[in-house]
Amino acid sequence: MLLRLVPEFELRRDVVPWLAAQGWPAALDTSENSSALYIVNVERNGKIIYTWKGSQRNTHIGLYDLQSKQNEHLYTFEKDLHIISCSVNNERTLLAVSFRHYTEDETASQLLQSVSKYLTLLIEIHPINNVRVLKAVDSCVRVQFLYPVEDRNASTESRLLLVSEDKYIEQFDIRVVAEEHKVVIQKSGQLPRAKVADDLVWAQWDMMEQRLFYIVPKESKSTLRCVQFYPDENFNSILESHLDISLNDTQLKLVNFGYDYCQDQDVASKSLNLQVFTSKAGGLCVCCSLACDTPDEITYSIYFLHKGYNKTFTVSLERTESHQLKEVAFMNLDYYVAAYLPGQFLHLLNIQHPDLLCHSLFLTGEDARIDTLQNYPIRSPLVSTILDCEAGSLYAVSISDSTLLQLLQKSKQDSERLAALHCALLYFQHTEDLEMQIIRWISENLSTCHSFDPIQEFIVASLYCRMCPETQNLDKLLPYTSLLDWIGVVPGVICATDIISLPVLEFQNSKGFWEKLNSNLESVKYAEPQLHYHNNVLRREWRNLSEEGAFSSGHLGLCDERGSAGEFAVFHIMSRILEAANGMCMPLPPGFHTLHLGLGVRCLPLHTLLHYIDIGVLQLTETCVRKLLKDLDDTEQNEKLKLSIVMRLPEALGQKVRQFWNHPINANLIARKYVKVLLENLGNRQCSRSIPERFSVPVEFLPLNYLTSMLTEIENQGVHPYEKQDHVNARFVEEMALKHTMTFLGLKYS
Repeated sequence: MLLRLVPEFELRRDVVPWLAAQGWPAALDTSENSSALYIVNVERNGKIIYTWKGSQRNTHIGLYDLQSKQNEHLYTFEKDLHIISCSVNNERTLLAVSFRHYTEDETASQLLQSVSKYLTLLIEIHPINNVRVLKAVDSCVRVQFLYPVEDRNASTESRLLLVSEDKYIEQFDIRVVAEEHKVVIQKSGQLPRAKVADDLVWAQWDMMEQRLFYIVPKESKSTLRCVQFYPDENFNSILESHLDISLNDTQLKLVNFGYDYCQDQDVASKSLNLQVFTSKAGGLCVCCSLACDTPDEITYSIYFLHKGYNKTFTVSLERTESHQLKEVAFMNLDYYVAAYLPGQFLHLLNIQHPDLLCHSLFLTGEDARIDTLQNYPIRSPLVSTILDCEAGSLYAVSISDSTLLQLLQKSKQDSERLAALHCALLYFQHTEDLEMQIIRWISENLSTCHSFDPIQEFIVASLYCRMCPETQNLDKLLPYTSLLDWIGVVPGVICATDIISLPVLEFQNSKGFWEKLNSNLESVKYAEPQLHYHNNVLRREWRNLSEEGAFSSGHLGLCDERGSAGEFAVFHIMSRILEAANGMCMPLPPGFHTLHLGLGVRCLPLHTLLHYIDIGVLQLTETCVRKLLKDLDDTEQNEKLKLSIVMRLPEALGQKVRQFWNHPINANLIARKYVKVLLENLGNRQCSRSIPERFSVPVEFLPLNYLTSMLTEIENQGVHPYEKQDHVNARFVEEMALKHTMTFLGLKYS
């Protein structure tokens, strides 16, 4: 399975044995007439609140600490109550509880009494002492304590959010005092309270960052707002964004405000399935599943608020049995959002780079199966965490690297391959072992990827994940992909993209997430279109740099045998790497061209080698040419190779390396070059001398006599264009020319 789920907490494993040891047996049965045991809330510090019914139908509340792996009994009601919501403050001195006042089996006469249907209490539990009534109403109420920063000392003040089904949220300020090992609420009349939000139809609590997201309906559109709660201050409205989501439902939907299993099941079928997810890099997404009139399709939207657009996906379902179709579950994996429909599909959406569909991984069938999550509802209260409310289990969720590699190996679709490749490189950062396995896969599958270059994607993604964490905002400039666009399709998925208005931020000097979100929004507003490596100016500049510089030496093995099969494979891969790097105008590691040329010498026939050099696939480096000229002996085949190489050397490089080949052919070339330069300079000079009638040398070969006479005259006039090669003089040129002529005529030279 692609998603790996590790149980961090299970009622059956972590609570039931403790209850049995304490003499409080409880069954894992949520039916109405049982001793129900279920999770009520998950607090910020990793403490899980649960409730169960005792043998006398008493209602108990307990707490499990994920860090210490210990259970703690918090409170007991001497009555059979249905707990709706429960929260404990950070110091575990106060407990807020909301419950239905009457059970279903109570008589009608009791219901007719003038007593409210729901009750919300504030209880002193350190030790158990006084009880205060916060609300006695006929509408459901949820409670949630705010949590300060982790390293702050115990506070004398606690703040409590109260969320009413009547569509308002208020905050209570609760001051406490310590009295003889007791912590009690100050007796100062009514508790101070402040209105946080009203007229809302949906709200979500972000427990880790202490943020409240809520939606207020506005005519044709809805407005998403966010309130940030601070450790030592009050709260501020910090974000507003307009969404084109129609909210006709009149029932309030709450997310992460505790978990009332029975009520959540009833509300889920009637209200909007919507969640807000944030990421560490400043991503802000609104995930929403939409009603669809077609029975064999399902539609869901992801609003990438930090990017300024919305993507709506319509998925064709493989099986349309009505009893199997349930709402899409959204999970926050930080770098990805997962949209999951059991038995149908698993869709990992890239939050950082959602513009190209091929960077999101869409799986169906067995690949999309998650055995652990067969029941509903599930929640994502924390990043990379899943809560299965019905099973009473909390899971840490992550992407399986082994499954991802298997998917990369077996997939035949370019979209899946590219999404898996980016996921492996960017989600897992730069794990060397994983990178080596990906390199091995690329080496074996170069020719099977038709719509993208896997080497280019590997280079870009590897650079991206290494450099971005070290340099702030570099991800706004450094591309994450070499693709300009994606013209392929994902089978069974239709994607529509709409531009949306950017959210408005109202804050000053905020740090952390809000600062990063603001940076993302600013880049969307003012940045140029996404930078890519396909740039002619960049290409020209890189060509100039590569011509000026030289790479350092690398390992080069030459001694006369042909290259092995492994060397042929490496040469082929290096050629593809060179092609990929040239396409992006990117530099290659020092010594790359030297090693590439050395392998070419070993693996290619001479005519193919020279062709690769002429078209620029192989580059003549000083290190490699020098090694060729010095280390290869002067067999007939090697003479042809050396001569062909020397003839193709650029002027500056040729002057540096020809001296390493001590051979008549090379001497002949030096002499020819010398004569050519002398004659070129002679044509540029006004020579007023007269040609002598007679020379001191024999006149057997008049052209040679004339040449040597002219060279001598030029040298006597002080023309020395080849001063660095001071062993080249007229006598040397004469000897070389004579030897070359006699060899050409088939005469013996002594």
